[in-house]
Amino acid sequence: MKILVCHNFYQQPGGEDQVYRDEIDALRESGHEVVLYTRHNDDVRKTSFLFLLFRILWNWTTFREVRGLIRRYRPDIVHVHNYFLLISPSVFFASGVEKVPVVWNLDNQRLMCPSANFTRSGKLCTDCLGRCFAWPGVWHACYRGSRIFTLGVALISSLHFLIGTWSRRVNLYLASTEFYRKLFIRQGLPVDKVHVKPHMVFSDPGLASGDGEYALFIGRLDPEKGAMLLVEAWRKLQEKGCGCPLKIRGDGQLRSAMESYIGRYNLCHVSFEGRKTREELFDLVKGARFLIWPSLGYYETFGLVAFEAFACGRPVIASDIGVLSEHVENGVTGLTFDPGNPSDLADKVAWAWAHIREMGYMGLNARKLYEERYNRKAIVTRLTGLYSDILKKKHA
Repeated sequence: MKILVCHNFYQQPGGEDQVYRDEIDALRESGHEVVLYTRHNDDVRKTSFLFLLFRILWNWTTFREVRGLIRRYRPDIVHVHNYFLLISPSVFFASGVEKVPVVWNLDNQRLMCPSANFTRSGKLCTDCLGRCFAWPGVWHACYRGSRIFTLGVALISSLHFLIGTWSRRVNLYLASTEFYRKLFIRQGLPVDKVHVKPHMVFSDPGLASGDGEYALFIGRLDPEKGAMLLVEAWRKLQEKGCGCPLKIRGDGQLRSAMESYIGRYNLCHVSFEGRKTREELFDLVKGARFLIWPSLGYYETFGLVAFEAFACGRPVIASDIGVLSEHVENGVTGLTFDPGNPSDLADKVAWAWAHIREMGYMGLNARKLYEERYNRKAIVTRLTGLYSDILKKKHA
């Protein structure tokens, strides 16, 4: 099978970029031919303000270049990961003109939330969910603190809903979880076109040995990630006399505030890890007894780091909300706690630290789940099966 894969890189690397790379590598290793069309938002710096607003809605360069690639390589499928900002929805029209079926990975929430994270001022916000036009997001300047830019982002969603782009120009939508599949259908995407296709842990890191010597957090140190919740919980643990060490791998806007908090309360069991390669991150996960996943809201579309922990046979302690609840089964593959509640998180960590055997059993359950559903072979089989279904409909 020949697939044209399109992806727009953000200025700050993130999970969507990793999903894109892993899927194209897995497809190629499975014998499929993959052609790439990419743009990078670093090029935004070269674009005038007014011209950028127009290109968010429609990019003629993308339209011409994608049509040219389709005519040259004649792919069976066009698979779009991220189109924002510079690729724009014109990629869907270019594919339609050339009569090639389109698959779109719904790896973020931008169709439902202009800021793409369901948070405002560090708190859960779903004011725009289900609306034809995201006027609350525009009013609050949710995208980059600008009402003008937020207006541009909101117009993408509403305009292309109105003209039928999302209903007619996309053959298949891929949501990474059932939770998000339901949210996208609630937003107005065709129910028969939205399917669940999880992300993969590309390389099997192997089962960790030993009990693990610390708790671990991996992620951005931002409000929606529950970053401050971590150090608040560890303060309570220290007051309880629990000596569970916490290692934090990540950076973000709350790094300084967290370091100040740690110093103020002398949290000697909390430390920060430096940058690491992917292999070194797996070693870090294997050395942990469990992973902490304290996100505060709906913004998590999948949570690949949790499945990387599962692949290593390490359980996860997660907020009992949204996608996190879907992935972490309390008492089976980890523990769940009341979202945003540092006292409850501290209680769960204290229990986990004291019950080594039980957490070990949960880690084995997590590893089994990875082997059955989230390894590279299983995900590629799921993805190519969906490709085949589209092509059968096209030729029926």
